[in-house]
Parts: sequence; C-alpha cells; structure tokens
Amino acid sequence: MPHLLGIDIGTSGTKALICTNRGKVLATATADHDIASPKPGWSEQDPRQWWTATCKATKQALKKAKVKPATIKGIGLSGQMHGSVFLADDGPESAQPLRPALLWNDQRTVAECADLEKAAGGRRKLIEMTGNPALTGFTAPKILWVRKREPRIFEKTRHILLPKDYIRFRMTGEYATEVGDASGTSLLDPKMRAWNKTLIRKLDLDPALLPRCYESHEVSGQLTTRAADALGLKAGTPVVGGSGDQPAGAVGNGIVTTGIVSATMGTSGVVFAHADRPIYDPRGRVHTMCSAVAGKWCVFGCMLSAGGSFQWFRNQLGQTEVAAAKRKRVDPYELLIAQAESEPPGSEGLMFLPYLTGERCPYPDPDARGAWIGLTARSTRSAMIRAILEGVTCGMNDAVQIIRGMKIPVNTIRLSGGGARSAFWRQLQTDIYNTPTAVINTEEGPAFGVAILAGVGTGVWKDVPEAANAVIREVTHHQPNPDTARFYQKVYRQYRRLYPALRDQFPRLAKLNP
Repeated sequence: MPHLLGIDIGTSGTKALICTNRGKVLATATADHDIASPKPGWSEQDPRQWWTATCKATKQALKKAKVKPATIKGIGLSGQMHGSVFLADDGPESAQPLRPALLWNDQRTVAECADLEKAAGGRRKLIEMTGNPALTGFTAPKILWVRKREPRIFEKTRHILLPKDYIRFRMTGEYATEVGDASGTSLLDPKMRAWNKTLIRKLDLDPALLPRCYESHEVSGQLTTRAADALGLKAGTPVVGGSGDQPAGAVGNGIVTTGIVSATMGTSGVVFAHADRPIYDPRGRVHTMCSAVAGKWCVFGCMLSAGGSFQWFRNQLGQTEVAAAKRKRVDPYELLIAQAESEPPGSEGLMFLPYLTGERCPYPDPDARGAWIGLTARSTRSAMIRAILEGVTCGMNDAVQIIRGMKIPVNTIRLSGGGARSAFWRQLQTDIYNTPTAVINTEEGPAFGVAILAGVGTGVWKDVPEAANAVIREVTHHQPNPDTARFYQKVYRQYRRLYPALRDQFPRLAKLNP
C-alpha cells in the first residue's frame, strides 16, 4: 500500500508523520531542537539542527509505522513561518548557513519595519501590495536588519530560505518555496501569487536571493541519493511544495472551503478562515495570504501567547499541581482547569491580558505586556486561572470578530490544540465566540496537512477539498449556552477596552529594565 510522509519543522521540534493513502495515521515521531535568545527579544536557531531532527524523526516514524521506504509515495513539508536562513552558494551536501536563522517570534526589527513601510509608500500601500502591514516577525524586516547590521554576512548571501525550504534544499538541492509560506515574507503579491518585484526593487534587493514559488500541492523536487540515505528513504521520492504551519494546519483541520473556521491554541493562538478571493483588512489587524488550496486565499489572526499564557502559569505558579499530577499520573492542566471550573463566568470582574510576549494580532505591539486587572481581596487563585482561560479566549475572539467584519462566513469553528482537550474550555470558547464549535477526528495538524498535500501532488486525490472531505470528519460538537454567551458579550466588550487604555504605559514599563 502506498504511504505519505508529512514533516513539520516546528519551533521546539520537528515532527514526522506517516499515513496511508486513505489518510489513516500510522505513526508519528518528534525530535527536539534548541532555541537561542542572545539578547532580550531575540530568537534564533541553527538550521542544521532542523536537518538533524528531520532525519531522526523520519527514521523513527518509519520504524514505528513498520513500512518500507519504497512505499512512501510523496513527501510534504511544513514549518514555522517567517524564519530566515541565509546561505552562500554551497551545495546541499554542506549547506552551511551563514548565521543562525532569525525566527518568527524575534522582535529586533522595529526600525526595519518602519523602513519597509516607508519604501512601500506607507502602511496602507504595503497592505495593498502584500496583504499585510510590516511586522517584526516577518521575513523582509529580518533581511533588512542583516543587511544593515551584518553587512559582511549579507555580502556573502546568495539565497534566503524559509525554515521548511532549507529542509527542502537539503532533501532535493532545489531552491524553492510555495505561495503560502512566501506570503509571510512581506515580499509576495498574494493576488498574483508571485514575488512583488516592484517592492523588491524599492528595497534595493536582488530578486535572485529568493527561491522559485510553487503551489502547495505541486512537486518541487525529488530526494537526492545522499538525502535519501540520511533520511532512510528512497532516492527520487517526490517532495511537494507543502506550506507554512498555519496554511498546512488548516488543511489538516479541513479548513478548505468557506464557512468553516479553525481556532487552534498552541503556544500561540490562530483563528484561520478560508477565502475564495483575496480580501484585506485595511487596518492590517489580521493576515491575508495565499492558502494551500491552489488559487485560493486565507485570512487569519495570530496572537503570540495563547496556550503559552497557560503554560507560563503552570511553570511559574503551578508547581503544586505539577507535583500532584505526577503522583496521580494525570496532566497538570486537568487539575488547573478543575479549579477554574469552580469559579463563575467572568471571574467576578477579574480579567487577564495575555500579552506575555508582546502581541501580533490585532495589536502589532512588541511592547505589550500581560496583566491581571480587577484583583480584589476576594480574588482567589482559581479565579486567576479562570481569568487566564477567559482572557486567552477573548484574545482569540478578536480575530473571530474581525473576520466576521470582513464578511467572511463563520458558521462553525473547529477547535484544536490544547484548548480543545478540555470539555470545559471547549464550551467556554463556544460561549465566548457565540458560535457552534466542533472537534475533528485528528489532532495532527500541519504534518497531517502536508501529508495530504503530498497525496494530492502525487495523484492520490484530485484536489485538496476532495482529500479533506475524504479523511476529515467532525466527532464532537458544542452549542453556545444562550445566557452564558450573552453575559460573555459584556465581558468581551470590557476586555476590548483594556489594551487601548494601557497601550501608552507598555513602552514605559519596557524601559524600567536596568
């Protein structure tokens, strides 16, 4: 039986997934890699670790699935978006990056974002050209930063690749990307699904630095003999375009037609909607990019610390639950959520702002800070926990409401990630979004999405919607509680007032760092 391989180059690790040509997942494996922060707000990785992790995870997945390498019909690649890998003209056999890759959560490029918007003719003009404003996490500001701050590195640079595309280069020797991931560089025209040569010229960049763009299902190259040996696979195996982790995860969640939206809570939180035409928020509060469905688009909002806020509480203030969970052999989050359930909706006016690592959507503000607001002598630890869950979900609801305001249908929201594992948090999301929600039959996300894309590219399915309909189904449903949903509309309106009231204070707080 033919099999498909999906590989996702995440921030903390690389995941390999093997499924059948009917979408049944046989095995997954993950290999970790490190993150470096040389200065506050900086985030870097050594791309060579991604390759080592890819080889390790792929071999482990093959072993666990008990399949022969020759049965792998195609490979799909996904990865963290926006990261920048600077390469000289070394071939794929050495492929030594000239410096560590700057990652999606790196915040050093505030000045370069201003330079990018100025070169484009202003913020609104840049949104018209690329679908998005200039953000510190995006790739183009990183390129400008290296050119300005590390000119010797830039002079040696001949190719700039996104994370998954560095792995593609190691696999196939091809300098290639695809339109979904390329949309997150601030250098692609998403309407034309091609590099924006006008903007690239205004930035005085050489277009030859950028790789060829494919659609997500198109075959972009084949495994070389050397790469196949390193991965434990067969030389000549096709590698499709794949996509960045957000468009790829949308395929894995079946968000490939209008009306169905996803809300995924990992470290960051993403609300993702399919669009049949390119449609932009003129204020740039959400992103418009090419989707992994050929000739289609997507709109999504990304908040930087969704599940990450809850993880912060567990790590810093939840050691009692961590120890108890170890004894009981349960997840510590279960014990924390059980405490949150004991509190009333709204946590008696206690609110949490989830801006622990700055914010991206709808507020592109690297200085934004987290906070509990409304503490009183009655406030309990349980209320603080519930306020985190409510605050994170209100942050996700920002994107839901903006997408609705853009006249994109939101009929059902498919929940995934950590926020979907608890029935309590699922219902809380349902009530705050005031929209029916569902959970699907798989939690594999981007790696599964690009395995599906590999199937489309190698003829298993005729297109992405057919593939998604064949392998994805909803298994759990929630409906909003009318009274609770009505109350949460009041809570959300108050939540929306807090960031504007505190915005001017955040930069002052940031400066109180000796």
